[in-house]
Amino acid sequence: MGTGSSINLDSDTTSHTGDDDAGGQLYVSLKMEDYTPKGDLFPHVFGSVPLVGSWDPSKALPMERESSSMWQLSFVVSPNHETLDFKFLLKSKDNTQPCIVEEGPARQFMGGALQGITRLAQFKLNADVVLEYRVCIKADRVSPFDLAASWRAYQENLEPSTVRGIPDVSINSSHEGGENGLSASLDLDLEQYVIPAPPTSVVYAANLTENPRSLKYDGSDHGAELTNPPPTIKEPEVVDPGKEAVGPDPAKMHHSTGMVESKSVGTFSPVQKQYNDKGLFVDRGVGSYRLAKSASVTSLPDSESKNSMPAAAGAVAAAAVADQMLGPKEDMHLAIVLVGLPARGKTFTAAKLTRYLRWLGHDTKHFNVGKYRRLKHGASLSADFFRVDNPEGMEARNEVAALAMDDMIAWMQEGGQVGIFDATNSTSNRRNMLMKMAEGKCKIIFLETLCNDPKIIERNIRLKVQQSPDYAEETDFEAGYQDFKMRLDNYEKVYEPVNEGSYIKMIDMASGKGGQIQVNNISGYLPGRIVFFLVNTHLTPRPIFLTRHGESRDNVRGRIGGDTVISEKGELYAKKLANFVEKRLKNERAASVWTSTLQRTILTANQIVGFPKVQWRALDEINAGVCDGMTYEEIKKNMPEEYESRKKDKLRYRYPRGESYLDVIQRLEPVIIELERQRAPVVVVSHQAVLRALYAYFADRPLKEIPHIEMPLHTIIEIQMGVTGVQEKRYKLMD
Repeated sequence: MGTGSSINLDSDTTSHTGDDDAGGQLYVSLKMEDYTPKGDLFPHVFGSVPLVGSWDPSKALPMERESSSMWQLSFVVSPNHETLDFKFLLKSKDNTQPCIVEEGPARQFMGGALQGITRLAQFKLNADVVLEYRVCIKADRVSPFDLAASWRAYQENLEPSTVRGIPDVSINSSHEGGENGLSASLDLDLEQYVIPAPPTSVVYAANLTENPRSLKYDGSDHGAELTNPPPTIKEPEVVDPGKEAVGPDPAKMHHSTGMVESKSVGTFSPVQKQYNDKGLFVDRGVGSYRLAKSASVTSLPDSESKNSMPAAAGAVAAAAVADQMLGPKEDMHLAIVLVGLPARGKTFTAAKLTRYLRWLGHDTKHFNVGKYRRLKHGASLSADFFRVDNPEGMEARNEVAALAMDDMIAWMQEGGQVGIFDATNSTSNRRNMLMKMAEGKCKIIFLETLCNDPKIIERNIRLKVQQSPDYAEETDFEAGYQDFKMRLDNYEKVYEPVNEGSYIKMIDMASGKGGQIQVNNISGYLPGRIVFFLVNTHLTPRPIFLTRHGESRDNVRGRIGGDTVISEKGELYAKKLANFVEKRLKNERAASVWTSTLQRTILTANQIVGFPKVQWRALDEINAGVCDGMTYEEIKKNMPEEYESRKKDKLRYRYPRGESYLDVIQRLEPVIIELERQRAPVVVVSHQAVLRALYAYFADRPLKEIPHIEMPLHTIIEIQMGVTGVQEKRYKLMD
């Protein structure tokens, strides 16, 4: 078992042990200097699979323009792929012209350094013309936690990254509005603007989890028949806390490709403090899809690996590339196994984590053992069923746990990536049973939720009795409450905190007053992202408001993209929006307003006074590339193939030299993390494609639906986040 690391969220310090490099990954940046496009030829990189795509030139990865003459490609190299062969080549992005591969042997990158002699990249255009360009490399080793958190620059040591001189995030703390201020004639009665939202209701999260494969269920709550029951593992009536748990032989434990065990744990930055009313904002979060220019570039002759943080935007883009190339293709299966007493927020945490991973594109499913138990044995079981001296109850609970684990493993073997196993799993015997079942099939990380606040536990117990199907037929709330308290007492008698395997402990994270995260034996990019998400999530109720900018002049003309000002109708909406925010958030002085860097959102939010404004490049509209400024009719007429390709698959279609919806989702991840971290209301003024992606996260909509979500102009979507889940309300201020 590796050593541990912990963060105290109320402290400005982070304690960690072990070698900083252990379990780290290489952030690699390849650059080509002084290249000016030759016709339709652009610099690309191709090479060894899976890091640089393929040796097939048609599948080469394009380098992105960093400045007028500098081109860059960044990616992340996991510890098991640190040897890389590659070459530069010039090719057209649509593969319509012959590509030109650089002269000489393949370049080899090993362990953070380039091997062999250094040389310029030479391209032979014809017998008489040879082009030469200087190529540079930068390699930084970062822990998976630093990589997952790299979009958040360290508070004082790293300047915010920029692209073409535009800050990734800029802050305007001025509380002054436009010249005209607010119009008294626009005073709003908010309720008269409420319109029907898509049907949503508070649903007990466990009911939305996976259905058992091996249970014949007739739709009632009185039990189901088990077909092909798994072998049951009987648990002792009483567990001796002093006895050492017997787990699987570490020498025989399976380690999936890409999940590298480490004897030390990566570190991550302390949670940074809120900006104050004077505009001091220490969170330099970005999320740009473009790669940022690094402060230092190491040339090929003397390239050395340094323990420094990469530029924030570059790290996010590189992480996205790594996730696509090194994620599902590694045949990696990850099981997040919840641990904790009842009423500690396990199912809520599992549902939230499932929603986050699905939104990022990871095939994730939530398996709730309580649902299996209710379908197999019925919902109306008294606290006696959960007694430690009830061997029949213990055997029945182990049986349904094994059944759920079998179903999860079977789903993974069919291609699933991340399974969330939701149960108390409160003893080492139960956890060892699960580890033995997973041996050689998936990697297990235990996620333990601990809460020591009596008020929060009491609140959760009452919510459980009100919402859980276990008490749906109990008409007497007090009787249900006492029964659940007895059930909880039965679990507390045998509860054993996690101290085996890889684990994450969330301690008092629901209190809203900080908390602590402890991690042990955690490595790999995806586990790092999960830890970072959990560090920033909490249960503090607060609203988030999503709205498009006011109508722009390009909206009137039917043109996509662009950076035009708002129309007269848009200006009227800006005033109504300011009045709405003033009325709705009059008692929320800690609220903030977020916009993109495009002027139509900035102008829309300009009338809002009394709240700091934050500009995010990550909130910019989807990049339409060469189609920017065109109408859809013009695209259909002049670029019929592009028009049809977009029509067939709007989610994955990427505009030439632009973005796809999947690209937008990748660059929005830092925005989602920051929204989860906020404890005060946030007003987000952005664009149609961006808001579709953000809304899909909160509403847990499938990726394939994102391009088709209705996001009308002059409408505000209020998302209420809290302990009961996500609720929605809509206001239409104008037609």
